[in-house]
Amino acid sequence: MSHVVTKTGTLYGVGVGPGDPELMTLKAARILSEAPVVAYFAKRGKTGNARRIVEGRLGAEAVELRLEYPFTVEVPVGDPRYPAEMAAFYDEAAEKVAARLDEGTDVAVLCEGDPLFYGSYMYIHDRLAGRYACEVVPGITAMSGCWARAGAPMTRGDDMLSVVSGTMDEDGLAERLGAADAAVIMKAGLNLKKVRAALARAGKLERAVYVERGTMPEESITRLAEKPDDDGPYFSLVLVPTERRTV
Repeated sequence: MSHVVTKTGTLYGVGVGPGDPELMTLKAARILSEAPVVAYFAKRGKTGNARRIVEGRLGAEAVELRLEYPFTVEVPVGDPRYPAEMAAFYDEAAEKVAARLDEGTDVAVLCEGDPLFYGSYMYIHDRLAGRYACEVVPGITAMSGCWARAGAPMTRGDDMLSVVSGTMDEDGLAERLGAADAAVIMKAGLNLKKVRAALARAGKLERAVYVERGTMPEESITRLAEKPDDDGPYFSLVLVPTERRTV
């Protein structure tokens, strides 16, 4: 008895850059123009940042697969509901993508910035990369887009760069910032009061640059010490460039 072997599709994790559509790579643009199915994450009632970036780039026949978060910042990471409900969401999202792959259809999963750097795509990757052919297309990260827009040289010579999350406790932030020559604080928007205090303790508040929605039309860049409040959106970060030295 002969068996028909159905070839499964290829999973693409496509980094679409930090916000400016012109910062998408040529490879990402080509794959998106050819992909029969394009999946993307979005908050309920919102377009989704990655989907907004690729507007006009998808093939005319592309089928869109919207993966809607159960929540974003409404539930704190430390809440017991967070890991349980997000794990269930990513399980379900992965199986929606897998169903298309099992049909022999390629699926491109969008991810703002780089897919494997604080990207939601990586949770699909964790669940499916061992089961299907997979290719990850790197993208310009939010931090590199932001330091380019801020005109902030981050590291010189043998400087050490630390990338930390604003969700850390203040003591941990202050310790890591104090030890680093230069730093990027991700997920800063909802944690600015704590971030500001940790930078002051580390003696680096005066060097800190706050970037909100970097490379996007609504971009805002200011010295953190001059920002009058501690309010910020999810798409914001803080840069701490290295001390300038004469060569």
